[in-house]
Amino acid sequence: MGDLFDQIDPPDGPAPPRPLADRLRPQTLSEVIGQSHLLGPEGSLSVMLASGSLGSLILWGPPGVGKTTIARLLADETDLHFIQISAIFTGVPDLKKVFEAARLRRRQGRGTLLFVDEIHRFNKAQQDGFLPHMEDGTILLVGATTENPSFELNAAVLSRAQVMVLERLSLADLELLTQRAEQELGRKLPLTGHARDALQEMADGDGRAALNLIEQVAAWATDAPLDTDALTTRLMRRAAQYDKSGDAHYNLISALHKSVRGSDPDAALYWLSRMLDGGEDPRYLARRITRMAIEDIGLADPQAQRVCLDAWETYERLGSPEGELALAQAVAYLALAPKSNATYVGYKQSMKLAKQTGSKPPPKHILNAPTALMKDQGYATGYDYDHDAEDGFSGQNYFPDGVKRPVLYQPVERGFERELKKRLDYFAKLRAKRET
Repeated sequence: MGDLFDQIDPPDGPAPPRPLADRLRPQTLSEVIGQSHLLGPEGSLSVMLASGSLGSLILWGPPGVGKTTIARLLADETDLHFIQISAIFTGVPDLKKVFEAARLRRRQGRGTLLFVDEIHRFNKAQQDGFLPHMEDGTILLVGATTENPSFELNAAVLSRAQVMVLERLSLADLELLTQRAEQELGRKLPLTGHARDALQEMADGDGRAALNLIEQVAAWATDAPLDTDALTTRLMRRAAQYDKSGDAHYNLISALHKSVRGSDPDAALYWLSRMLDGGEDPRYLARRITRMAIEDIGLADPQAQRVCLDAWETYERLGSPEGELALAQAVAYLALAPKSNATYVGYKQSMKLAKQTGSKPPPKHILNAPTALMKDQGYATGYDYDHDAEDGFSGQNYFPDGVKRPVLYQPVERGFERELKKRLDYFAKLRAKRET
């Protein structure tokens, strides 16, 4: 019995049309849209190619910005045999076959550019398997990843490859891509100017997504150009790129935190909404928002922490989406609250001092003496009961003997800490008075 595919008659009609993204695939590096910082006259890749010093690379960037295309064209530019594999579908036996074929090819006088898509999905052992073949020149590795290589790739691989960061396509890049698509299709898109802009916004910096949207729109039969409302009714906006455990997660929470710290409620609400829209767990956000109150506001507004905890509890009671409004209120409150990291800085300094001083005991005069033996050892001797002292302040030393008194907590002249600074200055004067 022959192979199943041998029994299928070839189609009588013409082959189906190729997708627009495939038809517009660049044939040279100069045709690649975007990434001028890599492919421009002074771009990193251009310089490497001009000097004949192309080495192994890690292409890091969001989807649809040209990672696969650039890898293929680099092989063309350097006359290397191009092999493409995906870390999702390739196991160790497959890799061994690839390496063996590359080794035979090298003996015949031709090198191999091995393009590994989603390289971050290989585990540590699989990544280590590339190293000897990279070192002896069997392969020139070009890996593609949407995740931060610092977190996802082995240090050994990173030390042997140069990381190239690819950027999401700008609206100007997407407009150029749209014009090329129209030339290929032989007609203009049936859209008004604003609808055209909206279409490119929907692509969210992804060239492949943009071409798929363009292909859909070009197939519509319309009597007049569609406006933005008509376009958005027919097309669904592409989901925002967001991975709750990936680089976008850390970038956006950093943006939210710094917007709060920078007293910008508008920006803070924007980044909060971006994370919620991307599917972030509101409980994670409630926890991080509470941390912001402690770290960046502290005692400048003691109420801020309570506002966050109340918002957290409100979310637990209401759930989504109503409870998310409570988180938004907390974010706006924090952004407008007076800021101080005095307690945070003081705590870090106190931890450093605690490690330096080790196991030094408290001074004996502040230790309790419940037994006669402890009294004989000097416990509690010389302790001044503060309530009996003038002004209710004895000014005694509470640090270990031999440890110079440090200044750890330094309140700022903002919010409630302005009052705390007055109290601290007051006690400092009394302490100096007692010492003299």
